[in-house]
Amino acid sequence: MGTFAFLLAPFVASLILTGIHAYLGVHVVERGVIFVDLSLAQIAALGTTIAALYSIEPHSTTAYVISLLFTFIGAAVFSTIRGRRARIPQEAIIGICYAVASAAAILAMSKSVEQTEHLKEMLVGNILTVSWFEVGKTAALYGAIGLFHFIFRRKFLLISMDPEAAEAQGINTRLWDFLFYASFGFVVTSSVAIAGVLLVFCYLIVPSVAAMLYAENIGPRLAIGWTMGTLVSAVGVYLSLVIDLPTGATIVCTFALVLILMAVVRLFVSKRAGKPQMAVKA
Repeated sequence: MGTFAFLLAPFVASLILTGIHAYLGVHVVERGVIFVDLSLAQIAALGTTIAALYSIEPHSTTAYVISLLFTFIGAAVFSTIRGRRARIPQEAIIGICYAVASAAAILAMSKSVEQTEHLKEMLVGNILTVSWFEVGKTAALYGAIGLFHFIFRRKFLLISMDPEAAEAQGINTRLWDFLFYASFGFVVTSSVAIAGVLLVFCYLIVPSVAAMLYAENIGPRLAIGWTMGTLVSAVGVYLSLVIDLPTGATIVCTFALVLILMAVVRLFVSKRAGKPQMAVKA
């Protein structure tokens, strides 16, 4: 009973992360900006690092606001470089932002030896120690963002899947891109504080990629992604406690193993049925 009570808050936090990130992952995969979450997460972590450098508690409201401002800057940059007519691919800018944010965080940490543990926490997080207050606050924020996306789901989905059609309908794609990335920034900033950069990236991408192996429509993809995220979260949190391993890294590796297993099953089923494998969209 004691173990169950201890694991309950981290597990619920994992479910919350799964719910919002599996949905946003559908958009990210369709847009072809796979590393945008990793980049925004690192930019958010840089904001927290800068706050820590000035002796601001990393988990304080002030640090959160600073981190959020950094992600808004990233959102503004990413929303202005969207489009097939752009001279520079969007993914190239996203990669550059990630590399610069990572290097800047390392430079900042080099000036504060006592904050080196913070750099490790940014990467792998420590979801096992999440409090119920953090769980409730995160659930309320993600619920509001989820409602925002549900209300304007037609615009967001159309822009993600067929930006030319969206422009033909007179939709201001740059404005809605900024709103997408800004709302994404809210999610990432909160997620990084709880789970770390690597785990946030896995929650976004891995369930969506796994779902694409078995489904083409949005509804089935979300169902598969949410199911996978829930099972992996439960197994990862439990294994981290039993084997005494870092929780974030354990969940990341569990995601990888389950994805490989799903890919193998998909390949086996396709061969048995004599059907061609489902192509993954670029």
